[in-house]
Amino acid sequence: MKKLRIYLDTSVIGGCFDKEFDLASNKLFNFFEESKYIPVVSDVVVLEIERAPQNIENKLKALKNLEIISINKEIETLAKEYILKEIITVKYAEDALHIAAATISKADVLVSWNFKHIVNLKKIKSFNTINIKMGYGNLEIRTPQEVIEYE
Repeated sequence: MKKLRIYLDTSVIGGCFDKEFDLASNKLFNFFEESKYIPVVSDVVVLEIERAPQNIENKLKALKNLEIISINKEIETLAKEYILKEIITVKYAEDALHIAAATISKADVLVSWNFKHIVNLKKIKSFNTINIKMGYGNLEIRTPQEVIEYE
């Protein structure tokens, strides 16, 4: 069976150290360590993590088989379309880049704890409307709780 490629936004990595989100975030990281899933991030995550506390940066660096997506013109164009259509404001352009990077790299799912700009049903439908209009597939967007396997 094909392993899921899971795009992590920065909130999930930081969630490993937040009482509200640590159980599901760390369980997801355990699955990465056991090679059940493939972790995917973009250059944007790497830059955001460099501004974070050291323990969060160390958490990302410890991931094996980490796939890093380079932001390119195609990703920037799709992200700009989300902003142009007012799904995300310019102030939160990095969130648009996360969605675009996950979409274009064909991640199986993007996981986030960002309920305002990313894990939001109205926004997910809007992102996917743009994705389809521009010739890309739908992107699954979930919380870590929704993708970890319960035994």
